[in-house]
Amino acid sequence: MRGAGEGLIGSHRHLRLILTLVLPALLAACTIIPPGRAPTAGPAPTATPTPVPSEPATALLTGITPGPAPASLPISSARASSALRSFAESCRVLLSRTDASGLTRAADWRPACAAASTWPASDAAAFFARHFETVRVGDGRAYVTGYYEPEIAGTRVGQPGFAVPVYRLPSDLVRAWPFETPFDQRTGQPPIGRFDADGRFVSYYDRGEIEDGALAGKGLEIAWAADPIELFFLEIQGSGRLVASDGSVIRIGYAGQNGLPYTGIGEVMRERGLIGSGPGLYPGSMQGIMTYLREHPEDGRALMRSNRSYVFFREITGDGPIGALGVPVRPQASLAADPRMVPLGAPVWLNTDRTETTGLWVAQDTGGAIKGANRFDSFWGAGPTARTIAGGMSAKGDALVLVPTGTLARLAGSGAATAARK
Repeated sequence: MRGAGEGLIGSHRHLRLILTLVLPALLAACTIIPPGRAPTAGPAPTATPTPVPSEPATALLTGITPGPAPASLPISSARASSALRSFAESCRVLLSRTDASGLTRAADWRPACAAASTWPASDAAAFFARHFETVRVGDGRAYVTGYYEPEIAGTRVGQPGFAVPVYRLPSDLVRAWPFETPFDQRTGQPPIGRFDADGRFVSYYDRGEIEDGALAGKGLEIAWAADPIELFFLEIQGSGRLVASDGSVIRIGYAGQNGLPYTGIGEVMRERGLIGSGPGLYPGSMQGIMTYLREHPEDGRALMRSNRSYVFFREITGDGPIGALGVPVRPQASLAADPRMVPLGAPVWLNTDRTETTGLWVAQDTGGAIKGANRFDSFWGAGPTARTIAGGMSAKGDALVLVPTGTLARLAGSGAATAARK
């Protein structure tokens, strides 16, 4: 999933490992790009290796300090109940995954997960008081944006008024090393692209080429949307619902991306002096940017094409959109976070300058622009209210990560750093 707050100005948001299938016939170790989770902006085929980030790699390296006891936090009964449900759904993954933050081990979660399955929702606050302690990562200063599940007009079969294709992942979208890439530079994942008619590995079609018909006639359409602007913003969110006039719904989710860098059109507008509060200017929110696109159709189309990244979808079924943790994300309960800084599945307490985001959440998703300590994206569900809240969400405050009771003692006993870096 991704949020408008970080999607319009930042880069593609939801991260999930992209699995690869080796094609032995290709000397360049070409691999098919199968359905994944988050629209990360993969490097173009000619890109140089990504520099090693200068920021600390994990919560432990950032530094942690003990926080207040969960029982002292003003957790409302409703928020505690929602968080308990989401935490319990996370347990099947928590008990088997490796925590990239370095804070917890799978075994640490067993007591809380065993209790969560039968704990009464009416006494959920006591569950968190009993089974958790809090830590502050770095200085604990949090910044929170929002994302939602869009609902746009769409049908399964193309027809008048529904002419914008929603494409599934193309079979010719692959990862491979260009033949001219020296072997000593083939480190990490190969770039994403395609093989052209001459057998050269080149960048995949960009947004403009796809909109101009590069994929037409290949049977890749899973549905048809009515409005290209609405579909563009659905791409930014990473999943959504296509609603037909008869009320039928097709739920679609992220399947892959064309490998070209993501450009936030809100940032482009800001650079062009189009964002602001003065006469003739537009708010930097999703709503403000959409207004500009509609009032300037030709310039707006070119602006959207400046984001060469393009997202492919798959039809999904089940209860709610699926986050990076592999479980449903829930409105006003699920957060996207950097898994290096917060164990996915862990509860998070936020105290911000927006009442909507103040409360107990569960980290169940990730995002391309959701990077670093205490950076979060809050999920608001579907519908007009969710769209309005997510589109304008920008909250600042403090964050505490809830970890299983005994985590701090174990870390101290093992010699892991438990004091914030100076």
